[in-house]
Amino acid sequence: MTPTFRLSVAIPVYNEASVLPELLRRTRDVLDQINGGPHEVVFVNDSSTDGSLTILEEAARQDARLVVISLSRNFGHQAALTAALDHASGDAIVVMDGDLQDVPEAIPQFVARFLEGYDVVYAQRVRRKEPRLLRVCYFIFYRMMAKLSDVRLPLDAGDFGLMSRRVIDRLHAMPEHHRYLRGMRSWVGFRQVGIPVERAGRHSGKSKYGFLRLLKLASDGIFAFSIVPIRAAALLGTVVISFSTVFALFAIFAKFVLHRSPQGFTALIIIITFLSGANLLFLGVIGEYVGRIYEEAKSRPLYVIDRITGALRSGSETARPRRVPAGNSG
Repeated sequence: MTPTFRLSVAIPVYNEASVLPELLRRTRDVLDQINGGPHEVVFVNDSSTDGSLTILEEAARQDARLVVISLSRNFGHQAALTAALDHASGDAIVVMDGDLQDVPEAIPQFVARFLEGYDVVYAQRVRRKEPRLLRVCYFIFYRMMAKLSDVRLPLDAGDFGLMSRRVIDRLHAMPEHHRYLRGMRSWVGFRQVGIPVERAGRHSGKSKYGFLRLLKLASDGIFAFSIVPIRAAALLGTVVISFSTVFALFAIFAKFVLHRSPQGFTALIIIITFLSGANLLFLGVIGEYVGRIYEEAKSRPLYVIDRITGALRSGSETARPRRVPAGNSG
């Protein structure tokens, strides 16, 4: 490892006051083991209400390696993570959550594979500690997403992982609002490898990702990397037209050859109800794509910064944030 190697760790935080002391201790211990430097940890406070910001800013005053970016309101996990990536200045950046389910002790493994020449090293989650129903949902989603996506997405891989500077630079050029960073990371390409990492349980507190937020993240992934839902509408229309044509031919045959008219008032009502529901469903799907185009057309910033605590290092052009969000960064 060259003495000039610098590592950044990007961590979004929302109401994790009970976790932060342990997270800070373990992350610092890991950075102390990695040669090179000075390394840094970029925390993004996504408008926490439980004292997380106070803890982080106090830690940043005592440790020059820490940078704390506070957003003006809650913009969501992916936006906060984007803010951290925009301001991280290392040669490689590790992305991890702030609840200690992503264990900092895995970072040296990421760095080792990065030094072997890989631009992306991602954690493939094994032996997850979530409830069984949630594990089943994750299992199904990742495999469905892999089938639907236009790019190859690794199974059971979340945001936890390492990206090289040139991967981060490519992500800077992708300003879409509805972000699915683990998919964007795969889309960029370059040499990528996964390593198995045991998914720990939460250190304390409750998950901030409820059912609706998980559903939104899943929809962001599907709509950002697949047009299969729209193709499904065309496929269903083709199937319905085919069955309608066959039934029309049968009705003509029954009328003029068998001298009887097909019966089926109940079947008719069921068919009309089904097609009406299908029409509304696919209108909703098309509306989702159109709505996302509308969001992109407004070109609003992904996040707004309230303040930054700690020194942002910008020793090279590649280390400077490429996206300029609104707000005070002093």
